[in-house]
Amino acid sequence: MHETLAAMELRLLETFRAVARLGTISAAAGELLVSQPALSRQIQQLERDLGLVLFTRTGRRLELTAAGRQFLTAADSVASAVDGAASIASSLAAGQLTRVRMAAPTTTLSDVLAPFLAELSPDDPLITVEECNYPQALAAIGTRVDMAILTAPPPRELAGRLVAELPVWAYVSSDHRFAASHEVDLEDLARERLIVLDRSARPRLLLDDAMVAACLAHHEPIECAHPRVAQALAAARRGVAVVSDDPRFDLVPVAIRTPAGRLSINLHAAWDREHHAAAELHILADRLRSFCAGRYGGID
Repeated sequence: MHETLAAMELRLLETFRAVARLGTISAAAGELLVSQPALSRQIQQLERDLGLVLFTRTGRRLELTAAGRQFLTAADSVASAVDGAASIASSLAAGQLTRVRMAAPTTTLSDVLAPFLAELSPDDPLITVEECNYPQALAAIGTRVDMAILTAPPPRELAGRLVAELPVWAYVSSDHRFAASHEVDLEDLARERLIVLDRSARPRLLLDDAMVAACLAHHEPIECAHPRVAQALAAARRGVAVVSDDPRFDLVPVAIRTPAGRLSINLHAAWDREHHAAAELHILADRLRSFCAGRYGGID
């Protein structure tokens, strides 16, 4: 099996991924600019090489088998590694950083990185971003991604740069008693019914830690998996949403004051110290820091 996989042509994996994504031989053939019979033979060859049945036919569509779904994960990983190698080779050949692959959590991607990317010029490196939590992002540095934006400090073996301090907001409707205030004391906030994220989310962990330190407790909180849903529930006056996202649904953001200061999340850029373009990544992190300072305020 190892020899079979080592000899497998990348074009067969590309064909397999296209059929899995598009669901028909004809659509994949059109995208890859090959004939349908040739593409069918490639899929059959891949199944023979692997000794697996990858697709079953449902009407006119091809559906992945259980083995096919597992193999698709492996094929995607190979394709990502190949793209990464090509990106590095291109950068080395050009003598500069031409493409940067980044990883970031959902809120950081949508509220920080997307606006930052929108302000870059065509002469800047092409930056693509994948959604990752903290452990996933760390594992991807040096393989799938060049830089990760983390909501906690990176390990010492990685290069890092603090790029932003983002407030954790208490979001309320305009007629809520907090709406006229710029900030609310944690003890006063604890008297409200809170709409919080699950315990894997950084804003929730920071809130929980602050409440434990202040000897406070939640009163039947509403737990959400997504910050936008939390804000939607706050807009429906179901409680106070505690998230770090930018405001939506005409909600009013109120800063949260704790005995240790305002509740906030620090964002850190992290990358491999031995990266071939480590100096350029440091410059990019500095640019992101400047952007965040203009958008959210400077870092103390």
